[in-house]
Amino acid sequence: MNPQLVEVSKQVLTNCLGLREKESLLVVTDDVKKELAEALYQAGQLLGAESMLMVMKEREKSGQEPPIAVSRAMADSDVVVCITQHSLTHTQARKHAVASGARVATMPGITEDMFLEGAISADYAKVKEMTKQVADMLTQGKQVRIEKDGYMLFFSIEERKGIASTGVYLQPGESGNLPSGEAYIAPIEGTASGQILIDGSIAGIGKLHAPLLLTLEQGRIVHAEGDAAEKLLAILGDGDGRLLGEFGIGTNDKARITGVVLEDEKVYGTIHVAFGSNNTFGGTIAAGVHIDGVVNKPDVFIDDVQVLHKGKLVV
Repeated sequence: MNPQLVEVSKQVLTNCLGLREKESLLVVTDDVKKELAEALYQAGQLLGAESMLMVMKEREKSGQEPPIAVSRAMADSDVVVCITQHSLTHTQARKHAVASGARVATMPGITEDMFLEGAISADYAKVKEMTKQVADMLTQGKQVRIEKDGYMLFFSIEERKGIASTGVYLQPGESGNLPSGEAYIAPIEGTASGQILIDGSIAGIGKLHAPLLLTLEQGRIVHAEGDAAEKLLAILGDGDGRLLGEFGIGTNDKARITGVVLEDEKVYGTIHVAFGSNNTFGGTIAAGVHIDGVVNKPDVFIDDVQVLHKGKLVV
């Protein structure tokens, strides 16, 4: 095992999750990410925690629930790290663990390179401050307009709460991604209308070599055009997976577009939209799938006030 991975894991567990001696640490993983998970498990042992490692079969897609035994163990642990190929962020298992007081970090698709470079190396005090400011801006807003390359997408966020994924989860019931740095919100279902050009990456597909144009009516994708269109629609299915479920803004200036959406959606200068489940963070969609698409350098308006100009925060 790479000793540098164990050392970084110790820093992550201490600085981002506040793991203390004799606390219970559960590392949830699958066969694909088992090696990286073992570094976290070993780091927990070295920090004096009651470390546990649970390995499950790889999920088929992001947002799919883990086995019941894993879900129960998550709810019974002080600190949970989910280092899996597909995301457990938007699952009932994560939601129940948080409700039980666990501090939860999800690391879907993370690679060894991402562990040692990029977003994980950010100044998380700075990330936390910016992320909370953007989340407050979303909470106070009513209407969002995204513009890029002549395409526009509109949707309502009225009376929904912006969520700050800061990368620092020290209090019982706090959770989010690691590496992190995003503020996001669940748009009002059925309100999205227009078109959006996805040109960064898509969860489950990777870095895009050609942009993907999505057309939405009444909150739902009705047409997709581009090389990745067929694959995206197949992942989302024919049901509620095609509904707009999330809008987020990246706030991590160390994050890079790598093709792994865990880091891509945190890049300062990007926004992302996701389709499918949002019932775990204030919405009503339970689709069994949640797929993010990243947009580079857009213009974003909240209540007709410009807040991003080519990806840069202007307020």
